[in-house]
Amino acid sequence: MNYKLINMKVFGDERGKLISLEGNKNIPFDIKRVYYIYDTIPDFERGKHAHKNLEQIIVAMDGSCQFVLDDGEKREEVWLNRPDIGLYIGKNMWREMRHFSYGCKLMVLASEHYNEKEYIRDYQKFLGSIKND
Repeated sequence: MNYKLINMKVFGDERGKLISLEGNKNIPFDIKRVYYIYDTIPDFERGKHAHKNLEQIIVAMDGSCQFVLDDGEKREEVWLNRPDIGLYIGKNMWREMRHFSYGCKLMVLASEHYNEKEYIRDYQKFLGSIKND
């Protein structure tokens, strides 16, 4: 499975906490795109796609949600619910996001700029692409 949870180094004192995200340091790639997801609804799922070459780090800035990660052979569930834990998702990993808490906010750091051709949005095509690699 091409994913892992990353503990972010937290700096803090009585004023609050700070986490620095730096490409090719604590983020294992050059950061080319940052986006966030908010106003999520608990009963709706998101994701349901894979990326051919894109790598991502996803952080639950507020709230929680569950990720279902699938490499074509195995499926695992991972909960994100802390802003000091990042979920690294590597290439060729199917992802589904569900069970959002009200007000969940996710920040995503991506290794590439947006490219629709990079997405695999059909699970059967994803399985076929994995077998062809």
